[in-house]
Amino acid sequence: MATPELLNIGERVRQHFAAELASRNYTADAAQQAASAHLADWLERFLSSRKSWLRRHSAGVYIWGDVGRGKSFVMDAFFAAVPIAEKRRVHFHAFLQELQRRMRDYAGQADPLALVAREIARDVRLMCFDEFHVHDIGDAMLLGRMLKVLVDEGVGLVMTSNYKPERLCPNPLYRERFKPVIALIEQRFDICALDGGIDYRQWTNENTVWGRYVWPESKGGQARVQALLDFSENAVTDTTLNVNHHPLKVSAYEGERIWFDFHDLCGQPHSTADYIWIIEQFPQLAISGLNTLAGETEAVRQRFLNLVDIAYDRGVYLILCSEVPMDELAGEKTIDFSRTLSRLRQLKPEAL
Repeated sequence: MATPELLNIGERVRQHFAAELASRNYTADAAQQAASAHLADWLERFLSSRKSWLRRHSAGVYIWGDVGRGKSFVMDAFFAAVPIAEKRRVHFHAFLQELQRRMRDYAGQADPLALVAREIARDVRLMCFDEFHVHDIGDAMLLGRMLKVLVDEGVGLVMTSNYKPERLCPNPLYRERFKPVIALIEQRFDICALDGGIDYRQWTNENTVWGRYVWPESKGGQARVQALLDFSENAVTDTTLNVNHHPLKVSAYEGERIWFDFHDLCGQPHSTADYIWIIEQFPQLAISGLNTLAGETEAVRQRFLNLVDIAYDRGVYLILCSEVPMDELAGEKTIDFSRTLSRLRQLKPEAL
């Protein structure tokens, strides 16, 4: 029997979603309302049920849709309304780094991944993943096995993604190995499409601006970046930092502000762990030397996308300085860059 504090959970989630909308003077579209209601109904079933061999409930909810449709807003409102303390909301990249770090604590033992997953399951009853997507097969296999253990241990999972489950791993070289993960999601999760037809991130206002986009660099962009960073004569310039035990060239840094050239930061083989380290140390980040990404390798483009994902999620103040306007940055667009471009459009543009 459900405990008193767990009664009317679905209604609690619905009321909180309505209150969040009212506080922001928003009106939810039909798809957002449906997704919120689906989450509310699932949570009530999940928290009030016991494990049973005769009746297996959905392990979670997988919400997918195009960029800017309000997936993160819906999940944030849902997460805040969940009436339990044993809950976590994590971003894809940050969780991967945590997973790899915790696995090192079990080095030398049988199946460190399963040990970490069960450790997480002891502390967490609900896990929410934002921006779930896969590009690296090593990450894919780690996440896939982790999801299976969490599901088997009874942890509830809610995920948002720009991809339908069958498109989570588009690289044909990896697809066969990733099929069991896709099957797990399709068989054990409620699949909820959120596509209201409007990119709400294009409704940029002063409350959503998270940085600047300055162009063209050749007309004084670097001088403008320096002015925005407000470096003093004590700033360290043209130096090298030791990031995760390997060198990274830096144009300048002072206090919590740092400035990189694009090709030093994204043109070299740096990992998401490197970017997380930088952002944790320097919450004001400037990058100059950007040009159209069409001429860059897939690895360079992917590093840039990962960096923007992490910076956006961690609330960094980002300054980008490019030779081209934002809409020409991508060259040919992919679904991943559409997500990134949607986030970049929340930077305040400065045409010189």
